[in-house]
Amino acid sequence: MAIDRIEKTAKNLVLTVQDYSLFAYRAFLNLWRPPIYWPEFLVQADIIGFGSLSIVVLSGLSTGGVLALQSAATLSAFGATAVTGQFVSLTMIRELGPVLTGVMVSGRNASSMASELGSMVVTEQIDAMRALGVDPMRKLVTPRIFSSIVMLFFLTIVADACGILGGAAVTVFMNHQNGTQYLDMAWEHLRYPDIVQGLVKPLFFGYILSSIGCFYGMRTSGGTEGVGRSTIQAVVTASVLIIFVDFLLTQVLLSLFR
Repeated sequence: MAIDRIEKTAKNLVLTVQDYSLFAYRAFLNLWRPPIYWPEFLVQADIIGFGSLSIVVLSGLSTGGVLALQSAATLSAFGATAVTGQFVSLTMIRELGPVLTGVMVSGRNASSMASELGSMVVTEQIDAMRALGVDPMRKLVTPRIFSSIVMLFFLTIVADACGILGGAAVTVFMNHQNGTQYLDMAWEHLRYPDIVQGLVKPLFFGYILSSIGCFYGMRTSGGTEGVGRSTIQAVVTASVLIIFVDFLLTQVLLSLFR
């Protein structure tokens, strides 16, 4: 009985990975093929980009402040609190900025994509689109993926800037250090490989969170309960996959820029 349950779970996992791989491949090809529904792209860019701006700013400020507090507490034992700015800027730009932005946006938008598309599936709106000769992948999925990739790139830049500013505020007002020195260290020790590493990752993360959200939304079944189940699966899967892909990308980028 237990073996049958394990076998069934393994088969479902393999089939899900296979279905998602085919779905992601088709969605990727559609990014480069006309037609492109620009009105839908602009609507989704507004929802994903400007809608997520507040949580990205708040998470960036708080993360930068925590980094400044923790790094100053640790570095003070070695008399090296002057490098707090360097530590905060490199950590935010290389790692925490892209990852935190991807996870926060996936929690907000991967869930909304899954619920929106899942509701359209259970109410047979997707079937009606196919009956009218409209490809749901091009009309609904491609604009969401395209806008997620573009807007996550800019949201990551905002998160990086807010993280550095949050660290500066903590450094000046709480740690009572020189703000000019902090900003000089944050700027002078940045190199182009650091910036490239931080700006390549959100392109992958945007594709992951949007494709996962759309995938679970398009395969929703079971009525309203199925919509809720798809939403949970989308958020969990997108967050875990972003962290895992971040590890792989870090390995590759460090080997390229070493």
